[in-house]
Amino acid sequence: MKLAEYAEKLMGMDGSTWQRHANPWSGWSRLTVLPAIALAAWSRVLIGPWAILPAIAALAWVWLNPRIFPPPKRKDSWMTRGIFGERVWLKRGSVAIPAGHERAGTILNALSAVSGLIFIAGLIWLDLWATLSGMALTMLLKLWFLDRMAWLYSDMEKVNAEYAAWSHSERTT
Repeated sequence: MKLAEYAEKLMGMDGSTWQRHANPWSGWSRLTVLPAIALAAWSRVLIGPWAILPAIAALAWVWLNPRIFPPPKRKDSWMTRGIFGERVWLKRGSVAIPAGHERAGTILNALSAVSGLIFIAGLIWLDLWATLSGMALTMLLKLWFLDRMAWLYSDMEKVNAEYAAWSHSERTT
């Protein structure tokens, strides 16, 4: 099982959760995850072992975020389409995607992994430059990846009825 598929399963991301996560508020507020993790890790300097509490809060936010917002009223925003594209990306093992999208997504994920390692190293060694540059680069690459995923979704919804239904289904409250 690939890491992304494992993470999706661990997060309990079913169709309903994905629809809620497609709310732009969920997508944009997700950008707070890395800063929250950084603050939790750096808090050990001030509060020692109590830093576990902000770490737990940051991890809880990762899990809660895709669940606390309602499905979007409109499904044409860039963030919503990017999140739908992430779903398409995760299903690429069973539904083929265009080679150009596969290549771009793989490269962006590889670069993101490298920048993520810089971020983690900064957290471990309490190196402010590594923490901030790794975090900024990881976030920038994530946004670039989301842009590619919005493009992927636009291409795939034209040829796959299941994917097209995601953006045309009614909001459930």
